Amino acid sequence: MTDGQSNGLSEKHIDGLLLRNFEAPIPILSFEFVPARTDAMEQRLWHCIRRLAPLAPRFVSVTYGAGGTTQTGTLSTVLRLKRETDLIPAAHLICVGATHEDVDDLARCYRDAGVNHIVALRGDPPAGAADYSPRPGGYAYASDLVAGLRRIADFDISVAAYPETHPAASSPDADLDNLKRKLDAGATRAITQYFFDSEIYLRFLDRCLAAGITAPIIPGIMPVSNYEQIVRFSAVCGVTVPAWLRHLFDGTAENPELRRIIASMVAVEQIRTLQTYGLNEFHVSTLNRSDLTYAIAHILGVRPTQTNASRNVTDLLETTEVPDDRETPADFDPTKGTQEGAPPFMLRTLFG
Repeated sequence: MTDGQSNGLSEKHIDGLLLRNFEAPIPILSFEFVPARTDAMEQRLWHCIRRLAPLAPRFVSVTYGAGGTTQTGTLSTVLRLKRETDLIPAAHLICVGATHEDVDDLARCYRDAGVNHIVALRGDPPAGAADYSPRPGGYAYASDLVAGLRRIADFDISVAAYPETHPAASSPDADLDNLKRKLDAGATRAITQYFFDSEIYLRFLDRCLAAGITAPIIPGIMPVSNYEQIVRFSAVCGVTVPAWLRHLFDGTAENPELRRIIASMVAVEQIRTLQTYGLNEFHVSTLNRSDLTYAIAHILGVRPTQTNASRNVTDLLETTEVPDDRETPADFDPTKGTQEGAPPFMLRTLFG
């Protein structure tokens, strides 16, 4: 963690932020993609990857469906990223519904392919299951999975953190203890569930520091591409949707262009505010939509670099026709189950 993270986190540092006299460093971004289930979604996914690859993200993660429903899609996407791009892929890996041997075999597959970054999650229970029950002969929790991965290879391991507390946790302190177990088991960093009020994250970071957690806690950023959908997501996830966000999107239902402008503004202000506290790395959920993510990165000062452009993917998709991001409905709604892909990492609620 930087010095700015460990000192004065509860103080206000946003005076003059909107005047743009503050010269913020260019942030370090990573992106999240969702594996596709249809040919059309596959085209959109790889169009998104091709568009964002030149921005040189630190890594790109690929999510995993509830109960392991997109294991094949996650694996194939991660391996293709490794083969055909210069990006560093991070494979989501869960322990729900699988034996130790199943999970270990998949981890070895990633290791042998040169994939070194794993996002280790407990995973959602299968559809229709009210509560989570560890599978006999499997990893019970994410901390157990982390320890198992450490025995297989020297993976770079990310885990999940919850600024507003995991919905199934008995208390905020119990939730924090679970995070500490995952990090003590060998995780490198935590990526948070999305949030909109920066003070929620900063208070959480204060609590992490007080508990002796010094590993990086990367803020998860969810651009609001569809306000009504985000409200539904947030109700399931236990994420607070502040009144000011509702006010910003009031009267925009029939104006998608205005919504995108507002979404860009909100995400940029959130990142800029957190930068004033010394934070400079952020994990952005793309929902496989490149335009909004690209615009946010551009406003923050991130520029494309030829070195980090996709190799074969760029050539392969140069002439591929993909439906315009602005003209298509949202593809994911975990409140109604998975549709054309796995729910994004930062919209998941039970992965532990």
